Amino acid sequence: MDPIFIPDPAKRVRVILNTDAKNEADDQYAIVHTILTPMFDLHGIIPAHFGDRRGPGSLKASHDEVLKLLELMELQGQVPVFAGATKGLPDEKTPAPSEGSALIIREALKDDPRPLHVAFLGPLTDMASALLEEPAIAERTVRVVWIGGDRWPVGGWEFNLSNDVAAANVVFRSKLEVWQLPSPVYKRMAVSYAELEQRVYHQGPLGKYLVEQLIDWNNKYHRHGPIEHRSLGDSPAVGVMMYEDCGSYDWVPAPEFNSEMNYVHTGKYRPIRLYHTVDQRFILEDFFAKLTRFTQAKLVQ
Repeated sequence: MDPIFIPDPAKRVRVILNTDAKNEADDQYAIVHTILTPMFDLHGIIPAHFGDRRGPGSLKASHDEVLKLLELMELQGQVPVFAGATKGLPDEKTPAPSEGSALIIREALKDDPRPLHVAFLGPLTDMASALLEEPAIAERTVRVVWIGGDRWPVGGWEFNLSNDVAAANVVFRSKLEVWQLPSPVYKRMAVSYAELEQRVYHQGPLGKYLVEQLIDWNNKYHRHGPIEHRSLGDSPAVGVMMYEDCGSYDWVPAPEFNSEMNYVHTGKYRPIRLYHTVDQRFILEDFFAKLTRFTQAKLVQ
């Protein structure tokens, strides 16, 4: 089944996706959603580290997970994959160069009138490294879309931020345009097991894997007893890149972060876009529809 919407190539949204893909079980949905969105001009996927709480090798785990999803989609070699840094920045002045940061620099410096959206579903390491390696990108039209940070205005511990506080400070103090989707927003993207069974599980090997890995993760790591839901907390990044008014937001002066991950409101940095809500229905239904269309197209090949 071909999409009825064929975007003008000159108007497609330039996107780089940075993902700590094997950290939890929701990045996988955002990765697939990004790949299946026709209006995205996807320049590459950057697997990212997610710290060492579950042992060493988090970058490799994310890299392997991205390749697994591309294999399930039969897109091996068709979507560029560039590894990010193996760990967070050592401090706020020292970059951690990688294939991923090189991709960001290369695309940011291109002579293209379209804004470059770099979506981060984990730590901001590779964006901060790119800024430290090539400060000129701060003058380019780059939008950093970040799933991370705790509730405003106080803040506190939050997983994505915790994996590289130094990188967050580099990015938030820069001139880049930042769209932040903090934890009270991304935690509102809940789906139930029943919904996943009806809308995702039967969509070929890809759908089966998406649901099974989510339930397996919940069974292994969820700390509060049996549950039958999961927040697809990374998917709002896809939604706001498709439709930037896919939620309510304010422009607020960028804060800094202290060692406890609280916001420090100095008022001296440029405004960032702080989302307060997102349209859960729009994002989830769009994903379900695109996954169904993708699966049906595979069946008629």
